[in-house]
Amino acid sequence: MRRDHQRHRLFVQLQYDPPSSGEDDQAIRLIALERKCVTVHADLAPDRRIHAGGGQARALYSEAVRNMATRTKPEGGALAAVVERLVTDGVKEAGERQIAVEKVIDEKLAPIQEFVGGYDFATVLKAYWRGSETSNEDLKTAALRWLRGEFSTKTEANKSLGVRTIVDDDSVYDSLKSLACLTKVAGYAGLLVMFDEMVNIYKLQSAQARKLNFEQILRIVNDALQGNTSSIGFMMCGTPQFLMDTRRGLYSYEALQSRLAENQFATGGLVDLSGPVINLQSLTPEDLLVLLSNIRNVFAAGDPSKYLVPDEALPAFMHHCDRRIGEAYFRTPRTTVKAFVQLLSVLEQNPGARWQDLLGQVQVAADLHGQEEMVPEGGPQAGDGDELTSLRIGT
Repeated sequence: MRRDHQRHRLFVQLQYDPPSSGEDDQAIRLIALERKCVTVHADLAPDRRIHAGGGQARALYSEAVRNMATRTKPEGGALAAVVERLVTDGVKEAGERQIAVEKVIDEKLAPIQEFVGGYDFATVLKAYWRGSETSNEDLKTAALRWLRGEFSTKTEANKSLGVRTIVDDDSVYDSLKSLACLTKVAGYAGLLVMFDEMVNIYKLQSAQARKLNFEQILRIVNDALQGNTSSIGFMMCGTPQFLMDTRRGLYSYEALQSRLAENQFATGGLVDLSGPVINLQSLTPEDLLVLLSNIRNVFAAGDPSKYLVPDEALPAFMHHCDRRIGEAYFRTPRTTVKAFVQLLSVLEQNPGARWQDLLGQVQVAADLHGQEEMVPEGGPQAGDGDELTSLRIGT
């Protein structure tokens, strides 16, 4: 197997059984939602990183929280529903116990105040409750903006909500832990945080910037492995170089390399899914044949009589790809699938075209995802060269 095309996951166990190594990110989110977890997810980018000093970490946090999902709101944007559930349950419990609603809210938010920055976090949640009680939509909106990390200055936050802090680059991880506590007190099982495209850390030209991001990842790993956090899980995804490259990958940071080293006994086809790193197996040619067949079925809306190409076209297309780019056509199927979809699109829109004639025109290039130019700290400019893998973490 060519390791430069293999996919990986770093997973420090959540409070439920880890999924099998073949599940994709969407499937993992669905499993988490079915187990009554709340999920947040975001892709890293040049302007979104785990650690930064120019707003990039806050941008990653904001994107992730905007994508918050629950079982009843799997499409995202579930933050308001989670907070509303906390408030509604508080009002209901206050009525049952015949005490003031504010007292119940204070009791529920007490665990959050134990976290760094948790006092202001709880203050903002109480502001949302007051806005709900008084039908003050502006106050509720301000509270949600603060929770999403959308306030850029402390002065604005103090004026709107009476708090002296905001979610900034330095407090992203602590804010995620407070958010996880919120999901727990609101009645959910916990929070699953999913970060993809970790290659953007690997591609940073600045060695210092990479080191600071690695240190933040180390902090998350240590908390998870040592049991210092609860109700929160992290899954981070990237390419093999991000994990194993000893020059600029995670293995270049000795403390991370020792913690993320694979089980030495998991060889010869044996796997260990309990460790922090899970290697996802590449597609086999048989898997890709099934995938292409399913794509053909989608184009035909499930009606075999409307198939745009016959069965023999599928292995013929795979053979064409094999001649063009070798075994990479099934190990990194991104470009192969894209080319097949484009072929079917042309056949669908041009009924007179023959797939045999078009096949020779299909240009399939090897997938270079994760091997692009390195990006310096402030954007594309000259610097020392470097590269990544897929990772996921949880508690």
